[in-house]
Amino acid sequence: MPGRAICVSMVDPTSDLEENVDPEDAPTCATCGEPIVNQSTHRVVTWVDDGTVQHRHFCDDECRDAWDDER
Repeated sequence: MPGRAICVSMVDPTSDLEENVDPEDAPTCATCGEPIVNQSTHRVVTWVDDGTVQHRHFCDDECRDAWDDER
């Protein structure tokens, strides 16, 4: 489909999510809805849709694989 980018799932080793993040301020998993705090399994999928950057957070590979890709 035109205007679509390939999605890549990866861990950001420079993320500050493992340091002093309050669960209320943390991103939530797009699949299970749990806050993602201090999890080395955190995954983020990013893509560009019609010139706008979109992203989804996941608590682990299992939730990432189970994600209902609404794009």
